[in-house]
Amino acid sequence: MKRVILTVTVLLIAFFTFTGGFQRLHRSKPEPPPPVPENTGNSYREIKGIIKPGETLYDIFKRYGLDLRDLFLMRDASAGIHRLRDISADRRYKLMVDEQNQVHAFNYSINDDLYLNIMRNESGFKAEKIEVEYEKRTGKIGGIVKDSLIASIGEGGERLSLALNISDIFAWDIDFTTDLRNGDTFKVIVEELYRDNEFKKYGNIIAVEFTNNGKEYRAYRFEHKGKAGYYDDEGNILRRAFLKAPLSFRRISSRFSRSRLHPILKRYRPHHGIDYAAPQGTPVSAVGDGTVTFSGYQEGYGKFVTIKHHNGYRTCYGHLSSIGKGITPGVKIDQGEVIGYVGSTGLATGPHLHYEMKLNDKPVNPLRISIPTGEPLPEAALAQFGAFRGQLSKRLASITPESILATKNNHKVSADGV
Repeated sequence: MKRVILTVTVLLIAFFTFTGGFQRLHRSKPEPPPPVPENTGNSYREIKGIIKPGETLYDIFKRYGLDLRDLFLMRDASAGIHRLRDISADRRYKLMVDEQNQVHAFNYSINDDLYLNIMRNESGFKAEKIEVEYEKRTGKIGGIVKDSLIASIGEGGERLSLALNISDIFAWDIDFTTDLRNGDTFKVIVEELYRDNEFKKYGNIIAVEFTNNGKEYRAYRFEHKGKAGYYDDEGNILRRAFLKAPLSFRRISSRFSRSRLHPILKRYRPHHGIDYAAPQGTPVSAVGDGTVTFSGYQEGYGKFVTIKHHNGYRTCYGHLSSIGKGITPGVKIDQGEVIGYVGSTGLATGPHLHYEMKLNDKPVNPLRISIPTGEPLPEAALAQFGAFRGQLSKRLASITPESILATKNNHKVSADGV
């Protein structure tokens, strides 16, 4: 009996030793190895790809069997420039690796304008951020407004960005929600940025003309004393003390009134402000430079911010869902800076912004006040500006509304080579 048990034991040991036993019989089919990286024709091979959701650089090193000591050295080299833990999905990367699986170069696209470059040197690795080099071309776009500027200028993220930039340029003159009319027209001369002969995005708007309800507005990007700004035909800078509205692309749900039926209290009382209906969380911007004097909860108005401006003006922003980080009393605020987000705190029937403006503590209608034009260019710069404006005016005049069709999906057609 002992001899039988011994024989069975020996056979089992031999079975598990040479075949892996039952585990091998039930093991799933092994995953295929990762694709062989492209060979560049010298002692290095190139590994490149796109970061997957949830993927880390450690995962990539493990997948290709790279030396993990290099990863730690690279991490230390780039710590003060761009942390390697902060890589994002859908961004491109490239590694140059030698025959011993040691990394000699790493390139990662941080965003559309910057990439991280890490190179091996005698002491380890050196990291740096490098600006992406684009080929600049000049594009021309024209169109007719129907429903909204965003809907009229074309589809895609870059066209949306272009529409927002136009609205920012004319933010002191045109309210792109309440002032726009079907049939308004726009003409734009804009930088188009290319890489490898492929359109990537729009750059600066060079000149723009917008006709709103029969009135023409023009803006030219002109640099004076190293600082670029947008100027009108007479050389006045478009930036003024106050924006026309504290948020973009919304509708007015209640206007300034000396007597308005309150939607909740159901009694008539003054409404010394403008209510802008907008989706919950829409950013709210300060209409002008100033200092925060109140930031907190105020009965009726919910989460509330007050800003003191120059020349006796004060603006108030109510019913916010949240107040921006760092927006506290005494903090200096720049025009256009986000101070909070649309909400329905306090006495509110739905998400909207209650916006007030006061002059010497007396309520004024923000839609009725006359905002003076900005400072003009000095006499010494007007001649240069005049010649610059003259050239761009001719090019704006050459744009027809139909030219948007030529640029909608083909940026090469829109580029005029200047």
